[in-house]
Amino acid sequence: MHSQAVGIKRRIPRQGRAEETVAAILEASAQLLEAGGLAAFTTNAVAERAGVSIGTLYQYFADKQALLRAIAERELKTTLAAVATALRGDPQASVEARVRATVRAIINAFAGRQRARKAIVQAVLLQGNAMEMLAPMTAFMATQTGAPHGFARLGPEQRFVLSRALIGAIRAAVLEEQPFFKSRSFEDELVRLVMAYLDAI
Repeated sequence: MHSQAVGIKRRIPRQGRAEETVAAILEASAQLLEAGGLAAFTTNAVAERAGVSIGTLYQYFADKQALLRAIAERELKTTLAAVATALRGDPQASVEARVRATVRAIINAFAGRQRARKAIVQAVLLQGNAMEMLAPMTAFMATQTGAPHGFARLGPEQRFVLSRALIGAIRAAVLEEQPFFKSRSFEDELVRLVMAYLDAI
């Protein structure tokens, strides 16, 4: 009966206080990952950093894998919102400007927390659901990057190749801790990659 009650509590929190608790747990998780990577990431450490009991943490998250997934999903939503905001800011923007806005939003995800981002990418890959996590991003890119001359005019195979090439390059730079990751030159090369593919088609 206790486990059933815990399972119910792990649903999306509806009350303001519960939402604040979950937000505090996720923020504490991100801080720990940034400070020490996956090696320092335990549910006990997260609970202590968030100022909650371990029992409270388990009311919302079954284990640390669930926590990592929740952080990844939160950051994905934030990134998609950033892309949407950039595109709405200038409805007459060129395809290149739309591509650059998309690239910049993806690069700037995780609020500049590079070590946390690497840890989460590693965890998602280990869980074997990287493509599942990328699905909302690629679907969004397919519809928002600038019809009729952008992603929206591509076929499913072309969208797959281009979106995986873009996100794959960014993911590799994160995992390899490339020093140029947040540079304008790296951004330029990613934009060139996308534009060259679009131009070739």
